[in-house]
Amino acid sequence: MQKNNSVEDTYRHKGLRRQLIDELRSKGIKDEKVLNAMNLLPRHFFLETAFEELAYSDKAFPIDNEQTISQPYTVAYMTSLLDVQKKQKILEIGTGSGYQAAVLGILGARVYTVERQEILYNKSKVLLKNLGFGVVKCFFGDGSNGLHDFEPYDRIIVTAGVAQSVPEELKKQLTIGGIMVVPIGNVARQKMYKIIRHDIDRFEEIQTDSFRFVPFLKGVNKIK
Repeated sequence: MQKNNSVEDTYRHKGLRRQLIDELRSKGIKDEKVLNAMNLLPRHFFLETAFEELAYSDKAFPIDNEQTISQPYTVAYMTSLLDVQKKQKILEIGTGSGYQAAVLGILGARVYTVERQEILYNKSKVLLKNLGFGVVKCFFGDGSNGLHDFEPYDRIIVTAGVAQSVPEELKKQLTIGGIMVVPIGNVARQKMYKIIRHDIDRFEEIQTDSFRFVPFLKGVNKIK
């Protein structure tokens, strides 16, 4: 990962990151590959300067267009459920700040990430490029349609709360044996699901813990 010339990653930042990783372990995250990736990645690069001092607390923070950068525990939890292997193709729906995509990139995946908010797409694309994440390809579009040009995908991760059911277009783009991780439920609270595609039309759905996400929306929000 290349250095972002506008922001420093100091010894203090690295120390705070190690404390955060210890906190995530204490909360039950056991996947050391995921923890190591998050320990390598400066989270404060993905936040506004006003939040830099708080970047390594286990909290979500606001970003543009009333969206959020997920709580580190949530990122670690979802990434652990994905069981990422090197060189896998991963489709991410909801780029946001770019932090989750960067974690997947450090794990050795080839990431295709779609963002419906044009302002977030523009910012995250530039930031990820400046940080040297060539394995992450950013796209502006309607995530409910997935990304047909590069399908199928070994893994799919959805970083917004789906109200009732996963769009069929996304399920169709998952490889046989592939895994999708997606929060499903109402606006107040969702359950995290791990969905495994066993055959053309046979999907296993495993419900896990409760989380809270911004709602999954169709269409795009262009800069006016």
